[in-house]
Order: sequence, then C-alpha cells, then structure tokens
Amino acid sequence: MSKEYVNEKGPADHDTYAAETATYGGPVEVKLQRQLKNRHIAMISIGGVIGTGLFLGTGGALVNGGPIGLLLGYMAVGTICYSVMISLGEMIAFLPLPGGHIKLAERFVDPAWAFAMGWNYLYNWIIILPAELSAAAVLINYWNKDTSLNPAWISIFLVIVVVINMFGAGVYGECEFIFASIKVITIVGLIILGLVLDLGGGPDHDRIGFRYWKNPGPFVQYNGIAGVKGQFLGWWAVMTQAAFSFIGTEIVAIAAGEAKNPRRNLPKAIKRVYIRILLFYIGGTFIIGLLVPSNDPLLSLKSTHGTAGASPFVIAIQRSGIKFLPSLINACLLTSAWSAASSDLYTSSRALYGLAMTGNAPKIFTKTSKGGIPYVAILTCSLFGLLSFMGVKSGSGVVFGWFANMTAIAGLATWFGIAVTYIRFHKGFKAQGLDRSKLPYASALQPFAAWYAAISCFVVCLFSGWSVFLKDSWDTATFVTNYIPFILFPILYIAWKLKTRVPIRKPLEMDFVTGLDEIEADTYDEPPPKNTMERVWAWLVRCFSCLALLE
Repeated sequence: MSKEYVNEKGPADHDTYAAETATYGGPVEVKLQRQLKNRHIAMISIGGVIGTGLFLGTGGALVNGGPIGLLLGYMAVGTICYSVMISLGEMIAFLPLPGGHIKLAERFVDPAWAFAMGWNYLYNWIIILPAELSAAAVLINYWNKDTSLNPAWISIFLVIVVVINMFGAGVYGECEFIFASIKVITIVGLIILGLVLDLGGGPDHDRIGFRYWKNPGPFVQYNGIAGVKGQFLGWWAVMTQAAFSFIGTEIVAIAAGEAKNPRRNLPKAIKRVYIRILLFYIGGTFIIGLLVPSNDPLLSLKSTHGTAGASPFVIAIQRSGIKFLPSLINACLLTSAWSAASSDLYTSSRALYGLAMTGNAPKIFTKTSKGGIPYVAILTCSLFGLLSFMGVKSGSGVVFGWFANMTAIAGLATWFGIAVTYIRFHKGFKAQGLDRSKLPYASALQPFAAWYAAISCFVVCLFSGWSVFLKDSWDTATFVTNYIPFILFPILYIAWKLKTRVPIRKPLEMDFVTGLDEIEADTYDEPPPKNTMERVWAWLVRCFSCLALLE
C-alpha cells in the first residue's frame, strides 16, 4: 500500500483514468472524465439534492407528528444521515472510484452485496426522478389550476433534465451550482423570514412565539389514539417522510468518479453535511413548527390535494399579509424540483454505468461518447421519468406520495448497505495493520456510528408501514410502496449469492491498494481563485463552513 496520499506538484493529466475490474485482475479504461470542480462538489454536497421533500412533505409530517414530533423525527433521521455520511466519507475519500459505494461494497463485502446495493440504488433514483417531475407539476398547479396541462409541463421538465445531463458532468455541475445556490439562498431566506414572522415582524404584527406548541400542542395523537402511544406513533409517522428529505446526501460518492482533486475536495464535501442537517432541516422544521398549527384546516386540505400551498412557509406568509412572496417562493421551489430531477438522472445513470462496469448489468451501459458521457445509461434511465405521467389520472400529488414512500425505503436500504460496507472496511483496515490517522478523512466516532446507522436503518424500514395494521386503516398502496423496496434488497443479495457463490471477503484479503496510484496522481493543491466570481463563491463556501464550525 502506498504511503503517499498527496502529490504536491500539481494536477496530473489524468482526467480519464483506470479502475480495477470486478475481479481485480487488471486495469480497464474508464471513460468518465473528472470535470466536477471544487465549487461544484461543494454546492452539490450542500444543496444539490434538496428537492421538494423539505417543502411539500413537511406539511403532512406536521399534521402527523405536531411541531415537536416533526422536529424530533428530522433530528432522529439527521443523526442516522450523519452516521452514514462519515462512514461513506472515510471510504470514498480514500478510494474515490467510479461507482462509489457500489464498488466499495464489492471490495470490502462481496460481489453479491455490490449487486444488491447497485440495483437497489438504481431503483431508488429511477423512482425518485418521476417523483420530482410529479412535484414540479404540483408546483405549477399553484398558479395554473388546470391539471389537464400537467402532461405538457412534465414533458418540458423531462426534456430539459435530459439535455442538461447529455452535455456531461461539467455542464451538470454548473447547472447544479446555480440551482443549489438558489435553493440555499431560498432556504436561508425562508428561515430568517419565518423567524421574523414568528416574532411579529410581518404586516399583521402578530407575535406567534410558541403559541402552537401550547395549542393544539407539541404532539399529535395519531389517528385519535390517546396517551403516549398516540404521540409516539405520530412521531414515528414523521420518520419515513424525513428519510425522503434526507436521501441523496450520498450522491457525493457517485460524483467521486468525476470529481477533480478528489482527495482534497471530497473530505470537505463530507464535512459540509453538517450544514444541510443543522441549518436546512433541523432549523427549517423548527421554524415550520412555530409558524403553523398542526391542526390547521388549510394545511390538511392542501396536503390532501397535493398543491404547493401545502408548504407551511407559504401558508404562514399568506396569513401574515405578504402578497407577492408566495409566488416568488413557488418559483424558487420549482427550480428546486428541477434541480433535484437533474441530480436524480445524473445519479441513476452513473449507478447503472457502475453496475455495468462491474459486470452486474449489460456492458452496453458502459458506452460513452468521446466527451466521457455515458449516453446509453442516461437515455435508459430517463425513460423511467415517463412514470410521472401516472399523475395525469391519479393526481400528481398522490403519485408524488407513492414515489416518496418507495424512495425513502430504498434509500434507507442503501444507507444500511453503506454502513455494513464500512463495518467491513474498518475491520479489514485494522486487520491489515493500516493507520486510519493517515486517511484523507477519518472520524473518531467509528465504528460505533456505522453500527448505529445500520441498526437504525433496518428498524425504520421494518416499521415504516406500521400504520396500515391499525384497526380499519388498511391501505394496499401504502403497504406495497413501503415493503416492496424493503424486501427487494435481501432478495437481490440472496439470488446473486446463490448464482456467484463467492464467499464474503476476509479482512486480510481485502484490497486497499488497487487504483491508489491513479488517485494520488489526481491529487494536488487547489489553485487560488482566478477572478472575482470565483473569489465570491469561495467566500460563500467558507462562510457556510464557518457557520457549521467545519474548518
């Protein structure tokens, strides 16, 4: 194993580099190109996959859990997310390979684990793509109530998303940089505005304070169930929706194969997960719980019909007497859904590409253009966006709910797989006498954080659809969308295990070496900003980092 982690001489000419085969028998050419810059990775990690979950989903979560149930639900999933990311970060900063955690699973567990994780991850992202497209149609309906035009809106969004991805990782990175910036500014602005409204700074000068924590109360008695049991079930009902909002932080691992200077940029991106969890989600849900009561009839009605007015922020702004802001916010949320859909297609196509590279999918999906664009994988994954047209008859809001459930459970299964992979990685690293202190990124919480993440993900998935088992509460759609993704992972693993019969890799046999030379050649000191715009964005990134006490 090489002892050197950094090449200080400068960027090597390795935009296209080699990666190992599934059996580590020798290098094969990988045609993906490192086009994602530091600022791309930074903004993707901070806000790249923040979609409609935080805006459209929190209304229903508030109805189910109340302000404290909502906050505690997001905090609980936030701790799981953080545990997963520091586990993933340690591995991917050390080995930023194409295929991300899918390739890492093959190295440190076995090919069957990589197969199950890869196809589960692909399923996750091809399902979330139509979810975001359906949400975009919902957002348009805020202005145009004529839902018969939804197919046209969905078609326009899908075409634009495909075009962005067909121009390659560089264009995708630039677009995400812009979209993520808009989302970050929007979320920060909404949190500040929400605090001002709560303190009575709106046109109506109504000082809300903690009024709604007292009446109707901090928790909701779920389904009318009395006592602590009903409050606990209300909190637990928030968990799946919160998971949908958090899923996607691991996209940094998939982007690792196309990131410039990965050894330097990826650790920074992993650390910035703090910002997303603490500021956006925990801060956002705290403010939401202050602004709107959980029994608000407007909130319940809007949530049922799936319009963008279900956002507690929009409801609070309208009630305060501010006339112009709701439409402006809705426009920002529309770019959020657009951005998330673009990220969905990018991630799913790279997951399919990674599966093909390891022999777990047809080799045709490894085809790339001269510019390093996996066009076959992109076009194939984009076809699943057509599922969003299911909303034409069923209602885009309803379809969004179905896809959100499936995405949340599949995403939690991916997190479970990442945590197990890290546990094996940690065991192998220790068994081979390697020094974790020399890793580009390492956490003092390991391996306990990985164990916590693995156990928590399994428990949340297992009880995700519990509400259908309550008296007179059976709902086939809820049962199917929660438990089909849950049983998919073990079925894939067992089936591929029986086919390949490759044993689980022993700690002393794990490969910590292959590919390091190419990765180290791509590591260099970041050059200073070249112009005013780059200096401005570098300053903003440093501000976000300081805000989370990261650097």
